[in-house]
Amino acid sequence: MTEAALPGGRQPLRLGAAEGARLLALLLPLGLLGGALGSQYVGGLVPCEMCYWQRWPHAAAILLGALAFAGAAASPRSRALTLLAAAAIAVSGGIGVYHAGVEIGILEGITPCTAGGATTLEDIMKVPLVRCDQVQWAFLGISMAGWNAILSLGGAALIVWLSLKARAR
Repeated sequence: MTEAALPGGRQPLRLGAAEGARLLALLLPLGLLGGALGSQYVGGLVPCEMCYWQRWPHAAAILLGALAFAGAAASPRSRALTLLAAAAIAVSGGIGVYHAGVEIGILEGITPCTAGGATTLEDIMKVPLVRCDQVQWAFLGISMAGWNAILSLGGAALIVWLSLKARAR
């Protein structure tokens, strides 16, 4: 069986497991953090404290994933940075599981979960009250925290699997 070439005689892009893991370790947190920031600044959602907690590991994963591109995908340094990015993504997913548990009432929140930064009574009255135990937005019955948990933990597992697959070769 022969493979069809793309228009212009080009061949399709093929990524190995190490390259795919490294690319996913960069693009997944970029997409998730970008979605969170977009929902805040474009969509008008106000994040709670736990929403912010979920963002920091994604920021770390973006940095680690970008650094993994400094060398060859199969190099030990790139593989280690990719796996560290996967760990950071999984941490965000774990926080997302906890946050989703608070939202549906299975788990108790550990913070007052209100928007901070107010110093005077006037400031306090202007700051929107954002509770961690209330869902602001959901898709298919799953909150943003739930989607972060699903995508982060699933993506981290896929990155680890791809990295292990590449190492076995």
